[in-house]
Amino acid sequence: MKEEMGNRYDQLEAALADMPRQIGRKPRAILMVSAHWEAPAFTVQTHPQPPMLYDYGGFPPHTYQVHYSAPGAPQVALRVQQLIEAAGLPAAADAERGFDHGAFSPMAAIYPHADVPMVQLSLRRGLDPAEHIALGRALAPLRDEDVLIIGSGLSYHNLRNFGPQAHGVSKMFDDWLDDTVVSGTAAERARKLCDWAAAPAARVAHPREEHLIPLMVAVGAAETEAGTRVYHEQAFMGGLVVSSYRFGAAAHD
Repeated sequence: MKEEMGNRYDQLEAALADMPRQIGRKPRAILMVSAHWEAPAFTVQTHPQPPMLYDYGGFPPHTYQVHYSAPGAPQVALRVQQLIEAAGLPAAADAERGFDHGAFSPMAAIYPHADVPMVQLSLRRGLDPAEHIALGRALAPLRDEDVLIIGSGLSYHNLRNFGPQAHGVSKMFDDWLDDTVVSGTAAERARKLCDWAAAPAARVAHPREEHLIPLMVAVGAAETEAGTRVYHEQAFMGGLVVSSYRFGAAAHD
């Protein structure tokens, strides 16, 4: 889809492509939490070779021929499900689910050769921030097992208010988000994220919060570690202020 958007994604693509350098090694697997999958329970993808899920409409024909051929990781998926259940959270498995565009679009920039196994994990319907932070806490052991946890969403997601007219409100929310993620203690960060809807311009930035909730999972998984803004753009899609974050120190900075 990038070809249709010209250079609108160039800064974001460059930031995503820099992730392997910051990590400093190729992980054993990736756990991808995408904004584009919600289920009644936290549901993990178990397909050994996930198909593609073109969860969009109205795009040119070639965008339905995109193929990201990373293998699945059934043993990692089983471990994810066990960790979730051990934390007392509802868990399920889906043996048919394919990679949605919240997964394959960023991964095409991060690991373009599709040579790292990947497992997707759903959000839980209701989108409760505290529950998704708790999910991240449950998944924290994966970080010591060489599994990279990625939350895929967007720090501003109001499709009815994109472009230059949204610059001011997106900046208000982005300023709050950056202060919340980067500054303060772990407890303060979690508390403020649980109360995110009270932030400046929150419900303008996210009329529905599915694109913000993956961040909560990443925060929970790296609860005691500092957040660093690794991508910041002041005119994304013509005027939006947007950011993304890494938790923990980089191998190379």
